[in-house]
Amino acid sequence: MGRKIAFIFALTLFLLVGTGFYAWKIEPKSLSVTEIEVTSKQLGDSLNGIRIVQFSDTQLGESFTAKQLGKLAERINSLKPDLVVFTGDLIDHYTQYGLNNRKQAQKALVAIQAPLGKFAVYGNHDRGGGGSGRYERYMEEAGFKVLVNEVYPIVTADGDRLVLAGLDDFLLGKPKPETTLEQLRKDDFNLLLAHEPDPADRFSEYPIDLQLSGHSHGGQVRIPFLDPLVTTSLAEKYVAGQYELPGKYRPMTLYVNRGIGTTRMPLRLFTKPELTVIRLSAQGN
Repeated sequence: MGRKIAFIFALTLFLLVGTGFYAWKIEPKSLSVTEIEVTSKQLGDSLNGIRIVQFSDTQLGESFTAKQLGKLAERINSLKPDLVVFTGDLIDHYTQYGLNNRKQAQKALVAIQAPLGKFAVYGNHDRGGGGSGRYERYMEEAGFKVLVNEVYPIVTADGDRLVLAGLDDFLLGKPKPETTLEQLRKDDFNLLLAHEPDPADRFSEYPIDLQLSGHSHGGQVRIPFLDPLVTTSLAEKYVAGQYELPGKYRPMTLYVNRGIGTTRMPLRLFTKPELTVIRLSAQGN
């Protein structure tokens, strides 16, 4: 009996240590690519097959470096996106992230290629940490258009419209969903970028086809078949993956990206860092 108890104790200790090592050193450095398809009758033929790559929550700092961001940029380019969107939280704490690191990270962002453009919104870490007044310029110098409560139409040569709307961060910014989203036309394909996912329930009155968000890190540490152990404000209802929400004009697809970096603790368990590839499909094609 004594040997059996000792064996069980040793096995349990081994599993705990092994799981901790995996969550600390292995999973945070892995990467998964999730591909989804969004079909809509609002998409014209010239927008059929458009590929959008979303990345989010890099949280640049000790746990995710500028060098790793460079590798991520290479991976994004290998996916051959037509459009790239970043849904917030670039640097974990701007003023603590040195100038040389910021320059190196910016070069990585510059290297990302997307013929239809690169777009970003503010996250709560972009508004906090001393970066609020610098983030927009920093990203635009890297070739990203930062949408702060504004709408940006992409119009093809055939006149088809893909309209992006971007809202300021809901926790530390000054989002203006009503005045921003009332500009959307019901005949266009409308894509909303918003860092936090849970406000999606407030947008049912607007003709939004797709909302892309991050913020949650997918819960960051999850035990199979259980709810996330750690959630964050405005990412408690919609934590990770794809959701279909009802709307006044048409259903809206919400996708919550698990992010790239970590926050609070440098651990990930059953929530691998993620890139999302969204393929747009014109209904009938």
